[in-house]
Amino acid sequence: MANNFIFTSESVSMGHPDKVSDQVSDGVLDALLEQDPNSRCACETLCTTDFLMLAGEIRTSADVDYEAVARKAVREIGYTSDDIGFNADTCEVAVRLHQQSADIAMGVDTDGAGDQGLMFGYACDQTEELMPLPIAISHRILNHLADLRFKNDVDWLLPDSKSQVSIQYEDGKPVGITAVVLSTQHRESVNQKQIEEYVRENVLPATVPAELLNDKTQYHVNPTGQFIIGGPHGDCGLTGRKIIVDTYGGWGRHGGGAFSGKDSTKVDRSAAYMARYVAKNIVASGLATECEVQLAYAIGVVDPVSIRVDTNGTATVDEAKLEAAVREVFPLNPKGIIEHLQLRRPIFRETAHGGHFGRTGDAFTWENTDKAEALKSAVS
Repeated sequence: MANNFIFTSESVSMGHPDKVSDQVSDGVLDALLEQDPNSRCACETLCTTDFLMLAGEIRTSADVDYEAVARKAVREIGYTSDDIGFNADTCEVAVRLHQQSADIAMGVDTDGAGDQGLMFGYACDQTEELMPLPIAISHRILNHLADLRFKNDVDWLLPDSKSQVSIQYEDGKPVGITAVVLSTQHRESVNQKQIEEYVRENVLPATVPAELLNDKTQYHVNPTGQFIIGGPHGDCGLTGRKIIVDTYGGWGRHGGGAFSGKDSTKVDRSAAYMARYVAKNIVASGLATECEVQLAYAIGVVDPVSIRVDTNGTATVDEAKLEAAVREVFPLNPKGIIEHLQLRRPIFRETAHGGHFGRTGDAFTWENTDKAEALKSAVS
């Protein structure tokens, strides 16, 4: 990557239709795991005006009311009114979940990967949470906006919103914000001027570093002029369609696999979490200032078919030594990943909004930096 450039990342709120779908799918997964931690789940959700459908494959001993789980997730997001075209308590819910293929179980039951694929994890020293700055700020904006909505700070905020932040880099370091975009769904009772004033006074000061703002920073608040029709009523939502929002905002590579609705035998999810865990510990250890880790798997095969560590020239030791240390310090087979990161717990609906990485809390075990000292010992 060039040393002088502008980089942009976006985030979307929990009320964005694709994120509604993600949260419903992960709500189903959590409900299964609460009763049967060994449940297998690949749940997809579609939502549109007053309609929601669940489809996919399940293998479990749990007895779950899938419709009730879906309505609960939608209700807690904030879609509880008929006048916005999507209501948790009145929308139609169709369930088309069926038994998982026995062919998949043959490989997974012997601790192999649930599918082939490649996964990437990334970390850098741009923020305290070791995330790229553009996606970190984009998430902060929408998380704060959601807090204000749930506190009823104003009566016109609705669940659907999107943010976007563009940052100028010089010599590879962030030096200023060139543009901030925020579109938030609202009721008819408020005008554009009131919305912009509210955002400029109550949202941005709490989320955007003042030292990165200047008189050339552009602000675009609801740039179309109004955003009344939103959520699933304004745009059809699908599980797994916000994979860049979920990860690093486009800064690092992505293997292509989505996370939500998948239990952790699916390495699309679990190995991506492990790759982030590895990369974050490498940066936290001081062995590099940025790190991208690739893991790759074959269906039914226990160990990864490849491991790659790329520090973009910032490592303090040879990358071959780092790769050897990673193999020594981290469990990289599906069973080891699941056990080490405690991925049989019902923790996943919380991950389905606000990004899967750069988070805090007991659920986010892959954000721990408890292997940093072991890595340093392994390469010394």
